[in-house]
Amino acid sequence: MLLAQPETAQRVRQALSGLCELILADLRDLTDHSFNQLSSCVPSLERLSLAYCHLTFERDPTRGSAGAQVSSPFQLSFRNLLQFVKEHAGRLRALDLSGTGLPPEALKALGQVAGLQLRELSLHSCRDLSTEAVATLCCQQPGLTSLDLSGCSDLTDGALLAVSRGLQHLRRLSLGKLQRLTDAGCTALGALQELQSLDMAECCLVSGRELAQALSSGHRAPPPLTTLRLAYCSSLKDASVLSVIPALGPSLRVLDLSSCAALTNRTIQAICTYLTHLSVLRLAWCKELCDWGLLGLEEPNEESTLGSQLHPELEYQVSDAEDPSPKSQGPSLLVLQALQELDLTACSKLTDASLAKNPCLGLRMGPIQSRELPAPVSPQLDSNLFSATCCCLRSWLGGQAHGQAGPRAGEEQTVPPAYPCLRPKAYVSPIP
Repeated sequence: MLLAQPETAQRVRQALSGLCELILADLRDLTDHSFNQLSSCVPSLERLSLAYCHLTFERDPTRGSAGAQVSSPFQLSFRNLLQFVKEHAGRLRALDLSGTGLPPEALKALGQVAGLQLRELSLHSCRDLSTEAVATLCCQQPGLTSLDLSGCSDLTDGALLAVSRGLQHLRRLSLGKLQRLTDAGCTALGALQELQSLDMAECCLVSGRELAQALSSGHRAPPPLTTLRLAYCSSLKDASVLSVIPALGPSLRVLDLSSCAALTNRTIQAICTYLTHLSVLRLAWCKELCDWGLLGLEEPNEESTLGSQLHPELEYQVSDAEDPSPKSQGPSLLVLQALQELDLTACSKLTDASLAKNPCLGLRMGPIQSRELPAPVSPQLDSNLFSATCCCLRSWLGGQAHGQAGPRAGEEQTVPPAYPCLRPKAYVSPIP
C-alpha cells in the first residue's frame, strides 16, 4: 500500500490535515492495518463511517486495552476501533457503525470511553442490540443530537422511553422497522422538545393514537418537527392521523404516509387544512384517495356516480371548455403553495381529470418522474399533464410578451409569481 511508504504518507497527511470526515462504508476488505494507516493521515477527524464494514468482535471488547495493541493485517477488529476512539475521543463527534453487527457489550464499551462526547450515532440494522444496551448508551452519551436505531429488531418500547428520558437535546431520531415498538412507547416522545425529524416507518404496531397525545401535550409546546415519516405503518387509520396532523404545527415540511392503505380522503383534506407549508408529501399506495379528495370537492353519493367513473363536478368540467378547473368546496392540494414533491404512485382511484383540469398542481410538483404518477399510468394521463403544463406556461409567457420584457442573455429565467415552486428545470418525463 502506498501509505506504507513514509514519504508518501507524510505528503498525504499534509494534504488531508484539515479533513473532518472519513467515509469507509462498505469496504469489506478493510483491515486494522489499512484503517490505521488511513486514519493516521487525518488528525482533525470528527466524523467516521464504517457502515457495513466487516467488523469482528471479542467476548470482552475491553480485554487487553492496557498496553500495546496488536493490529491485524487480515481483519478489522472492534478492539482496534475502540483504541482509535480512545485516542480521538476529544475530537470525534459522529460515528456510523450501521450494519456491522455491533453487540450490546461493544456498544457499552464504546459509550463509556473517557472524554467521548458524540453528537451523532448511527446503528442502523445492528440487530443484536438490546433495549438495556440502548438505555445504558443514553446515560453515557447524553449529548447526542442524532440517533439512528432503524432495523434494530430486538428493541422494544423501553428503548424509546430511555431515549426520551436521557437524550433531551435529540433533534433527529430514526426508529424505522422496529416491529416490537407499540403505541405505549410513543407516549414519551413529547419529552423530546428539540426533535425536528422523526422516522417511524414500518413500525406496524404503531397506530398513532399515543403519538398524537404526545405531540399535543397541553403543558408543553409541541416539538418543532420538520420531517415525519410514517410510511408502511399498517395500523394507521384516519381517526389517529386526524389527531396527529393538527398537533404537528406549521414547521413541518416533509410528510411520508406511503403505503398506509387505510387512509382516505379525510386525511388528505386535513393535510391541506393544517399543513399548508409542506414541500414534500408522499402518499404512494394510498389506494383510497380519490379525485374529489385531492380537489376539495364534496363527497359524491352513489346515485350521482352510478355509471360514471368521474365525480359529477369533474364530469361537468371536462365537458366545459370555458371553465378550466372544478369549483373547490373545501381544502385541496392547490393550497399547498410550497409543495415541490408529490408522490401518488399506485393511487389507483385517481384519474387524469384531477391533474389535467388543474395545471397549477402539475407545475408545482416540480420535476415529475413516472414513478410519482398514479399506476397503472396511461399515455393519456402523461399527455394531459404535459398539455396542462404547456397551457400554464403559454399563459405566463403570453403575459410577458404583452407587458414584460424577457430575460436578457445570461440572465436566469424568472418564475411565474403564481407558481412559486416552478423552476426552469421543471418537466414532465415521458412514460417508457
